Parts: sequence; C-alpha cells; structure tokens
Amino acid sequence: MSRQSRKLDHIHYTLELTDGPTKAGFDDLTLIHNALPEMDYQAIDLCVPFLGYHLTHPVVINAMTGGSEDVTVVNANLAKLAAATHSAMAVGSVFSALERQAYRESYQVIRKMNPQGIIFANLGAHATCGQARQAVELIQANALQIHLNPAQEMMMAEGDRTFCGYLRNIEKIVTALDVPVIVKEVGTGMAREQARLLSKTGIQGIDVSGTGGTNFIAIEAARSKQQPDEELLSWGIPTVISAIEVQSVLPDNLDLMISGGVRTPLDAVKSFVIGAQVVGMAAPWLRAVTAYDMQAVIEQFQFFLNAIKKYMLLVGATNCSQLHKKPVVITGRTREWLTERNISTTLFANR
Repeated sequence: MSRQSRKLDHIHYTLELTDGPTKAGFDDLTLIHNALPEMDYQAIDLCVPFLGYHLTHPVVINAMTGGSEDVTVVNANLAKLAAATHSAMAVGSVFSALERQAYRESYQVIRKMNPQGIIFANLGAHATCGQARQAVELIQANALQIHLNPAQEMMMAEGDRTFCGYLRNIEKIVTALDVPVIVKEVGTGMAREQARLLSKTGIQGIDVSGTGGTNFIAIEAARSKQQPDEELLSWGIPTVISAIEVQSVLPDNLDLMISGGVRTPLDAVKSFVIGAQVVGMAAPWLRAVTAYDMQAVIEQFQFFLNAIKKYMLLVGATNCSQLHKKPVVITGRTREWLTERNISTTLFANR
C-alpha cells in the first residue's frame, strides 16, 4: 500500500476510533486551589518560548496529516485555524512529498494559508540529511520534528523492521540543519533512558506523545483488519508518566512538549505544571475542522485558551513559567510507577 493511501486511512480511523484504551494519566494529577491568588485575570500572559521561538500561546496543533491530494483541504483548514489563533503547527510526515511531487501541494498549502506562522516539518528518524533539508525547504519550516514509531511500524505489513543507527542519524540531521530539531514519539511514549540519549544529540526538544490519545497501534490494526489483543493495544507509557520521566533527566536547555491525550484545558495546565513548555493536540482539531465551519472552530479554540487562563488564576499563576513551580499531588498508577522508578512525587506536592 502507498504512503498516500496510508495517510488517508490514518485520517479516517483517527476520526472513527476513540482514544485509549490506556488513559493518559491526567486524572492522577490534582492541582491545589489557591484561595488568595493576588492577581488580575486580565494580566495573565500565555506567551511562551519554545525551540527558540516566541509563541503567542502554548497550544500546538500537532502532526497528523499530509501526503495525499485528498487531505489538501484538511491541511488548508488546519493552517487557517493556526493562522487565526496564532498557533504553532506541525505537519505529518513529509516523506510522501519527497517521493512524489504531486503530493507536495498537500503540505505547501499550509505555508500558503499561514505565511507568517511557526510551522514544523516532520520526518522519520531514518531520513537522510538531504531529505531533512528538503522537508524544511518544502514548507519553509521553522523547525523539524523527527518521529519515532517502532510500535506503529511493527503493526504495518509494509512497515520498517530495522531501527538501527537512529541515534547517530538524528545527530547528523541536527548538525546539517539551520533550524531546531525536536524528537517526538507517536503515541506510545518515551522513557527517561531514551531521553538521556537523545539529549546528547544536539536536539532542542522532546515531545513525549504517550499513550492515552490517538492510538496508532489500533489504527494500523484497523487498516489491516487485524484484531490484536488488549495487551498490545495498551502497549506503551502513559503520557503523564512519560512526561515526568523525561522531565526528570531533561537538561535545562531542552524544551519539553507533552502530547498524547491532552483533551481539556485542565489537561494542558497540568502538563505545564509537570514541566511542559507547550502541549500538542492533533486529533481534537482534526475532528473539529472536519465537522464544523471555521468560525465555530476558531471560537472553540479561543474558548480552550480562555479556560487555560481561568485555571491559571485558580492556582495563582500569571504566566506559564510560574506554573512549573506550582504544587501538584500525584496519586494512583502514576505515583506507583514513579515511586518504583525512584522519582519523588513528594517534591511535586511540596513546591
């Protein structure tokens, strides 16, 4: 099956399937109410630095689509949403456009619709330096996402079976590019061991993309008419656990992005409290732009941002960097996991 057909299937099943079955873990995080915030709601500032750029707010429209003429309209609408809401945006894997010129428009339309926006290109970790440069040039990208997806590849009959040399190749790509590089998983999370290794390659950020959101194991199973057992569908590291693991070893000069089941404004605020500079959301905005008119989606996005600000007031934070210092009580499976991994949850609760 071609990459183009696969991309169409990804959109179809993303819209059709539900999140999970594993939960992202946000229910295990409880923020502490501040009855004396001593601040003005109007003074709350959502601006954040990320990968060396100044973002108007910390919600990124994350990678999902690209590589087919049929998704050009979808990408155009996502780009319009990004432009209207001043959101950074990532495209799906650009390999299709590098293979066939006919599919370049499905990516280039994003820059056409959002000429001044912050846009991230996307490729797999096996890409060559030349392909990485082409991907960045194709959409005049401000950064490159390199995705890691071994679980997804293993579910695909046409998927990769060799994953050797990725770490060294990422380092080469970082050296070859003039834009920042961020490494992301695609829904099965990342542990601190891999974060340590990646932090030495010269990248500028990690997107943990844990379990609890769009499940690409389930999507690939649906594409191939397989019925994997529950254990396989639940494979991976929940988003919150993955984020705290990565944050525990991430150097100060690397940015943390949390994605994978971020679905509510409170999820986003909890993400910032446990260390994220930004959150990534793909499926919610993909579903929105395919179901509603653009003005309604823009209003939905603005409502989401305003709700973030309300929660910030309730914990007493006037900006996102202050959220990094706010206490959070960690319970449940997340606490059990982190305790076994010798990561203190008490420190989070007593900031």
